[in-house]
Amino acid sequence: MNAYFYLLLYFVAFANLLSPLIISTSAIQFTDNSVVGAILDCSSRVGKEERVAMEIAIQDLYESSRKNRKLNLRVKCSRGEPIQAAQAARHLMNKNHVQAILGPNSWEESSAVAEVAKQFDVPILSFSDSTPPWATTHWPFFIQASPTTTNQMKALADIIQSWQWRRVTVIYEDTNSAANNILNHLSGALKDVDVQMSRLVPLPSFATCKMLHEELEELKKENCRVFVVHAGLALATRVFEKAKEMEMMESGYVWIATDPTTSLVHSLNASVISSMQGVLGVRRYFPDTGRNFLDFYSKFERMFRGKYPEEKNHEPGISALQAYDATLAVGLAINASVKSGRKILENIEEIDFDGLNGKIQFKERKLTPTNQFQIINVIGKSSYRELGFWSVGLGFSTVNESKGVYNSSMDSLGPVIWPGGPWTTPRGWDIPTISNPLIIGVPNVSITNKFVKVEFDPSTNNYNFSGFSIQVFEKAVQNLKYPLPYKFIPFNGSYSDLVEQVRLKEFDAAVGDIAITSLRYDYVEFTHAHTESGVVMVVLIQSQSNRTWLFMKPFTNAMWLLTVFINVYNGFVIWSIEKNYCSELKGPFLNQIGTLLWLAFATLFSFHANLASMLTVRLIEPKIANIETLKSENAFIGYSKMSFVRGYLEEALHFNPNQIKNYTTPEAYAKALKSGEISAAFLEVPVAKLFVAKYCKSFTIAGPSYKVGGYGFAFPKGSVLVPEIDKALLNVFEMGTLKDLEKSLIGSEKCVDKQTDNETTRLSPQSFFVLFIFTGGTSTAALAIYFFRDRRKVYDSMAEHKGIWLLILMVLSKQRNMRNRFSRKVRDVPRDSDPNS
Repeated sequence: MNAYFYLLLYFVAFANLLSPLIISTSAIQFTDNSVVGAILDCSSRVGKEERVAMEIAIQDLYESSRKNRKLNLRVKCSRGEPIQAAQAARHLMNKNHVQAILGPNSWEESSAVAEVAKQFDVPILSFSDSTPPWATTHWPFFIQASPTTTNQMKALADIIQSWQWRRVTVIYEDTNSAANNILNHLSGALKDVDVQMSRLVPLPSFATCKMLHEELEELKKENCRVFVVHAGLALATRVFEKAKEMEMMESGYVWIATDPTTSLVHSLNASVISSMQGVLGVRRYFPDTGRNFLDFYSKFERMFRGKYPEEKNHEPGISALQAYDATLAVGLAINASVKSGRKILENIEEIDFDGLNGKIQFKERKLTPTNQFQIINVIGKSSYRELGFWSVGLGFSTVNESKGVYNSSMDSLGPVIWPGGPWTTPRGWDIPTISNPLIIGVPNVSITNKFVKVEFDPSTNNYNFSGFSIQVFEKAVQNLKYPLPYKFIPFNGSYSDLVEQVRLKEFDAAVGDIAITSLRYDYVEFTHAHTESGVVMVVLIQSQSNRTWLFMKPFTNAMWLLTVFINVYNGFVIWSIEKNYCSELKGPFLNQIGTLLWLAFATLFSFHANLASMLTVRLIEPKIANIETLKSENAFIGYSKMSFVRGYLEEALHFNPNQIKNYTTPEAYAKALKSGEISAAFLEVPVAKLFVAKYCKSFTIAGPSYKVGGYGFAFPKGSVLVPEIDKALLNVFEMGTLKDLEKSLIGSEKCVDKQTDNETTRLSPQSFFVLFIFTGGTSTAALAIYFFRDRRKVYDSMAEHKGIWLLILMVLSKQRNMRNRFSRKVRDVPRDSDPNS
C-alpha cells in the first residue's frame, strides 16, 4: 500500500477516537428486530443489483421460519471514496446499531470501514475480490465474502497459453488493490505458462479521453496485439469505445476482459456492445438452473424493474448472487445468537450451505475460492455467446459436469469470433515493417572476427556485418514464412551489457556469438544454439624427447605382453598340430624351437605400420591432460575477457581466482601458452576449434568438454519471434545449411605454424631403432641357426660316403700326375725340330 492509504487509515482511526458517539456493542440492548448495514455504490449497476438481492435475502430468511428475528437493512451510499465509506460505517454503528456490515466492493473502502469496525467489534463482510492475505490478521472482524481472484487469473493465463500467445499488454484500473494483489496473481499465473507481460498500463478510474488516446496510441505502435483489460465496467467500456475509434478493434487484435466487466455484460446497451465485438471474457460461473435460482430470478426481475425502471435489462448478475448469499449468511449467524459481535463472527465462520453463488463456507474468514469460470465471446448487437468452461486442475470443457471431457486448450470449445470478424486465430503480434524494422544489437568486441565482423565503410557511411553468426541469422530469416525487416546496430560494450540492453528493450534482439548462460536467461530469452556448446581446455602439444620407442605408443605395455604371449601360444599350437605331418617341423630340439619361434614372431610382426597414424598420435598428445594437474601445480590459466568463462572457472571448476588471467586475442593466447605464462587456456568450443585450426602444430584440446550453452540469439522475455526463429533455425539445421557454414568457417582458418622437414616433424630411423635391432637380431639368430644346421649336414654326409670320396680323390690325384708328366715332356722337345715328329 502507498503512503496515502496508510495516512487514510490513521485518519479514520484518529477520527474514531475523537468521536463522542463511540459506544461498545456490549452495551447494545438487542431486540427481536436486528439491524444489518450495507455500504454500496448506489448509482452503479453493481450497487443496484446488490441492494435488491439483499432485500430479497432478508425477506426469504424471515419467511422460511417465523422463529427467525426480523432483520432490518440500513444502506449507506458511497461512490468509491474511502473517507466517505468510513463515515458511513461510523453512522451505521453509532446511529443504527448494526450487528454486521455488508460491502463495500473496493478494497480501499473495505479497509477504511474495517478500521472503524475494529473499534466496535462489528463483523464486516467485504465484497472486494482483491483483499490482501494479511487483512484478516490485521482486522480480526474482517471477513472476505468474495472469492479471491487467484483462480480467475489462472484461467486467464490458460486462455492465453492455449492460443500460443507469448506476450500480453495489461490495462488495469490504477487502485491499490489492483497494484498490490490482482497484478501479482496475474503475473504469477502468466509466468507459470511462460507468458510475458509486454507492458503494464495503469489508468485512473476517471481517465480523460485525451489520456486514453495517448496511452492507446503508444500501444498501437508496439508489436504486441494481445490486450487484457482488468477494470471496472465504467472505465472498461470507455477503453473499448476509444479502441474502436482508433481502429484497434480490427483484425489481428485480441482483447480479453476479466470479471469486473464480464460479470455485467448482460446489462450493457447496444452501443457499448457494438464497441466490444470479438472481446473474449472470463467470469465466475454460477448455475442458472434449479428451483432456488429460478425463484430468486423471478423475485429479482420483478423487484428490480419496479425499483430501477431506467435500467433496460433486469437480469441478476454474479454481484446480486454474491450479495444474496452474504446476507443470508449474516442473517443465519444473527438468528443463532446476538449476544455479541464476536459470537456473530464465530457463527459466520461455522456457516456451511450451498448458495446461489456456489459453496458458502469460510476458512480463516475467507470465502471458499471459485474453482469454475465461464468463457464468453461478445458478438451480435446486444448479446454474447457462452463458449464453455474452465475448471481448476482440469482445463477447458463445453459442459460444467465433473464427468465432462476436459482439454488443456481452449481450441476444444469451438470457433471464436475475434475482433474484425475473422475465424482464424490472430497471431497476437504485428510483423515489423520497413518503416519500423527490428533494431538488432551486434557485438563489436568479439574475440575473433570469424563469428562477427563489423566494418565501417566510409564510402557509404554505413556499417557492414559479416561472420558465421550473422550468416546463420540471415539464413534463418530467409526461412520465415513472412518478410522480417531488421536493422543491425553495432554495440561496443560487453556481452552482458548487450543482453541488458535487450532486457531494457533498447534493442529488439541481439545477434552474434552470444553465449547462452543461466544468468542471462533470467533477463532475456534465447533461440536454439547455433554452435556446439561447451568449454574446453587448450594446451601445448607434448614434445617427444625420446622417440626410440615411438612404435610402441599405440599399445600399452600390458597390451604388448599379452600380444606376445598369445602369438607364442599360437605358434606352439601350430607346431604341436603339424609336427607329425610336416618334415620341416621335425628334427633336433634346437631346430624345433627355432621353427616355433619363427611361427610366433612371423604372426606378431605381420601388422602393417600406419605411419600417418603414428605421426598424428605424436602431434595431438597434450602437455597437460586434465585440470587436476593444473590445480596440483598451481598453474596459471587464461580465458577470454569478453566471455563468461571466468565465473565458470571459479564457481564450477573451483580454480583459484589469483591464478586466472584474461586475454583479448588469439595471438595473445598463443604467445602466453608458448612462453609458459599460462599452462592452459579455457575457451568456448567454437572459439577453441578455430584456435586449434590456426595453430595446428602447436596446440590441442585436452580433457573433457564442460557443458554450457552454445551461442544463441537473444530476444526480450516472451518475445513472439523466438518460436518463429527457432523453427526457421531447425530448417537451416535439417537442410544441411548449418553444416556447410561450419565447414566454411573452419576451412577459412589457415594454419600459421611453419611447415618444416626437420627431424622433429618427420619419422626417422631413431623412431624405429629398437624395432630394427629386435627384428634384425631375430633374423641373424635364425640365419646362424640355419648355417650351423646345414654345415653339420655336410659333415655327416661326407662321413657316410667316405669310400666314394677316397676313390674320387685317387682318381683326381692320378689325373693330376699324368698332366704334370705330359707337361714336362712338352718342355723337353727342341724348338727347331719338326713339329710333326
